[in-house]
Amino acid sequence: MLKKLFFVACAMGILLMQPVQARDLPDFAGLVEKQGAAVVNVSTTQIVRRAQGPAGVPENDPFFEFFHRFAPQVPSEQEAQSLGSGFIISSDGLILTNAHVVDRADKITVRLTDKREFSAKVIGADKRTDVALLRIDATGLPKVTVGDPDKLKVGEWVVAIGSPFGFDSSVTAGIVSAKGRFLPQDVFVPFIQTDVAINPGNSGGPLFNMNGEVVGINSQIYTRSGGSMGLSFAIPIDVATQVAEQLRTTGKVTRGRIGVTIQEITRELAESFGLAQPSGALISSVEKNGPADKAGIEPSDVILKYDGKLIDTSADLPRLVAGTRPGGKVDVEVWRKGGIKRLTVVIAEMPEENQIARATQKLEEDIAEMISRLGIAASALAQEQLQALQLKGGLRVEAVKGTSARAAGLRQGDILLAVGNIPLRSVTQLNNLLKQVPKGRNVALLVKREDSASWVAVQLEDK
Repeated sequence: MLKKLFFVACAMGILLMQPVQARDLPDFAGLVEKQGAAVVNVSTTQIVRRAQGPAGVPENDPFFEFFHRFAPQVPSEQEAQSLGSGFIISSDGLILTNAHVVDRADKITVRLTDKREFSAKVIGADKRTDVALLRIDATGLPKVTVGDPDKLKVGEWVVAIGSPFGFDSSVTAGIVSAKGRFLPQDVFVPFIQTDVAINPGNSGGPLFNMNGEVVGINSQIYTRSGGSMGLSFAIPIDVATQVAEQLRTTGKVTRGRIGVTIQEITRELAESFGLAQPSGALISSVEKNGPADKAGIEPSDVILKYDGKLIDTSADLPRLVAGTRPGGKVDVEVWRKGGIKRLTVVIAEMPEENQIARATQKLEEDIAEMISRLGIAASALAQEQLQALQLKGGLRVEAVKGTSARAAGLRQGDILLAVGNIPLRSVTQLNNLLKQVPKGRNVALLVKREDSASWVAVQLEDK
C-alpha cells in the first residue's frame, strides 16, 4: 500500500511540475526567425607557398634526399581554407566578424541564408580586440539590431547563431555566466562569459539577448578537447562598434597610452599602502619621459580614478586609457603615501603592433650586441621581479648563444648576480666590466638558478 501511494505521489509531482517548466523555459523561435537572416557564413582561402624538390622524383627514390638538398627548389602552392561567421550591421553590406577569421586570407566569401554568395573586402582589422569589418557589394540586406551589453545581467538567457564546423545558421542558447572577464593578452576587451555552446566556425557570429539585440561577438572558447566545454567568451558589441567605426573611417584603430606598468592590488598590498579596500591599479614602473612620468606619476602610486571613472581592478585602466583620444588631457586620482593626489596626464598614442615588434626586435639585438663577448643575451630585472626573488639586483639570461657560455652550463632563465665580487645592476654596467677583461680570459659569474647560487667561469669571446 505504501509503495502504491509513493508512485501515485510521484506521478502527481510530475503532473504539477510540468506546467511550471513549460512556463519558465524561453522560446527562441521568434528571435531566430527575425534575426537569423542577418547572420552570414564567412569562408576564407589562403594560398600557402612552400618549396619542394624537383618534380618527378618520388619521396621513396634513393636520390630524393640528394635532389631535395642540392637541386633548385620548385615553389609549390596549396590552398588552406577556414570557416567562420559574421553578421550584417548595415543594409549596404557592412559585416562584423573576428579578425582571426580573415587573418592572412587571400580570398573571402560571404554566404547569406538565401544561399547568395559575395566576395568580401576587408575594410580593416584590429588584432588587439579581434574585430574585423568587411564589405560586400550588395544593398537592401537584412541587418541586426544593436543592444546595450551594460544592461546584460548574469544569469540572463542569450542566443548564438553561427556556422560551427560549417553547419550554417546553427542556433545554441545558454546564460550569461559572468561579465567583464579579462583574459591573458586581451587587456582591451572586458569579455562576456557564457555557457552557450560555441565551436570552431562560430567565431565572429553574434550573441543575442532575448530582445533580439546583438550584445556581443562570439570570439573565444576555453577547451581541452577542441570543442565546447561550457566556457565561451564574447566581445561586447559596444567595444566592437567603436573599433568598427574607426576602421570604417580611417582603416585602423588609434589608442591612447600613458607609459606605465601596473599590477593588481591584493588585500595584503592594500593594507600595506593604507588603502581601505583592494581596488585600483598599482604602478610598478613608469616609462622615463613618458606621459605618466611628465604628469608626476611615480612607482608605488595607486591609480584610483581615471577621467572620473573608478578603477575597480587593474584591468580597468588599460581599457580606459586605450579608449582615450591621443593628445587629450585626463585627470587622474592617485593614492600616494596615505593621501589622495590629483594629476593631469596628456595621453600619447599607442604604437601599432608591427612597430612594437620592430622595437622589441631592435632592443633584443642591442642587448645581445652589448654582451656579445659573454655569448649571451640578457635583460635587467624589473622592480617587481626583484621583489619577488628577494634580490637587490641582477640580470636574467634571455638566450645562450656562445659556445663558451653553453660549455659553462649557462641556461635561459638563470640570474646573473655578480661578476667577480661586483654586484650586477644593469646590462650597461656588465658591458663596461667586460671591456676591462683581456681577450681570452675567464670571468667568474655568480649565477642563481632556482633556490641556489653558484660561481661559473666563462671564457670571453674575442670580439
